[in-house]
Amino acid sequence: MKLTLSKSFDSLSWLTPRISVMDRYLMMQLLPPFLFGVGAFSSLGVAIGTMFDLMRRVAESGLPMMIAVKILALNLPFFIGLSFPMSMLLSTLLTYSQLSSNSELIALRSTGVSIYRLVLPAVLMSLIVTGMNFVLNELVVPAANYEAAVTLKKAIREEAPDLPERNIIYQQFNKVPQENGEKEDVLSYWLYAKEYDGKKLKALTIVDLSQPDFTQILVAESASWNPENNTARFFNGTSYLVAPDGSYRNIGKFSEQELFFPRAAINLARKKREPNEMNIVEAQEYLKLLLPTGEERKIRKFIIRIQQKYALPFACVAFALVGATMGTKPQRTSKATGFGVCVLLVFGYYLLMSVGDALGLSGVMSPYLAGWLPTLCGFIMGMVLLVNSSR
Repeated sequence: MKLTLSKSFDSLSWLTPRISVMDRYLMMQLLPPFLFGVGAFSSLGVAIGTMFDLMRRVAESGLPMMIAVKILALNLPFFIGLSFPMSMLLSTLLTYSQLSSNSELIALRSTGVSIYRLVLPAVLMSLIVTGMNFVLNELVVPAANYEAAVTLKKAIREEAPDLPERNIIYQQFNKVPQENGEKEDVLSYWLYAKEYDGKKLKALTIVDLSQPDFTQILVAESASWNPENNTARFFNGTSYLVAPDGSYRNIGKFSEQELFFPRAAINLARKKREPNEMNIVEAQEYLKLLLPTGEERKIRKFIIRIQQKYALPFACVAFALVGATMGTKPQRTSKATGFGVCVLLVFGYYLLMSVGDALGLSGVMSPYLAGWLPTLCGFIMGMVLLVNSSR
């Protein structure tokens, strides 16, 4: 076998000078089922996740067929990214099972090759796939998802993307020292705007609680952001200063006035994308805008989504470890059985993801840990199986 394989890979040896014949052989065996898995799982995901809904909209809402095809194509990168971990699991499970049933693994182990060394090519390949998945999810998927959402909204006229954002509420908390010496989050700024048309906030009501001697209430017809001095220009409004005992200290009307205004309020109004329509950098920027608002549940949700963006690509490594270790057991696994095992394990992964979401959002678990929960469980399962197989 070594002689034949050496001849087969001689032409490629300059590309992989440090990879042994055994490693190259195992990787080449892993590649076909991996590509099959990407095609199968992506098709299945697109059919269940998008195609049925689009066909329903074509039939019931008159969505043009060409628009439906465009949206389907834009959603494809997302499902390809999701299919990578499942494909690694299928590939390693089928490949190592086939090698085990052909006694090739027994032959290799009889020459002193350990189980750890046998699964190493699968882990190396999974790291490459992890990198590909990370690049796809950061550079392609968010933009494609956003374009798909905008295209669908335009087509069915649910909401044009340039229509104004309505009912904007922004609140800001500051850390204030208490009598016991500890600092607590106290509401310092509250804003409501009926509408934001991309340039102006309209029908504003602002309550400024940041000053200890008075509370300022401002009502204005509109306001626009002035980037030159980081203030906002308010138009046609009234300002009320209220003393701590509830009496009015001052009431003033104005037609135009520049005042301090938290830019985060406008930035939040501009950010209308869902977490799956942002890459990690964009999601981190949005999280910075959310932190002063004190909206604990929304903040936790974004932290979980950001951590999942890091964790999901590494599920390829966890699944490769699990699949390779299970495949080294001396039993033959058919493609149908392997596919079924994959579906069960992937179902367990997404079940743990839901559990992590619930625990993270409720505050029972750190949102950082909640985002990594299913991937960490996959790593632990893979390591336990690997150690047991080596005995």
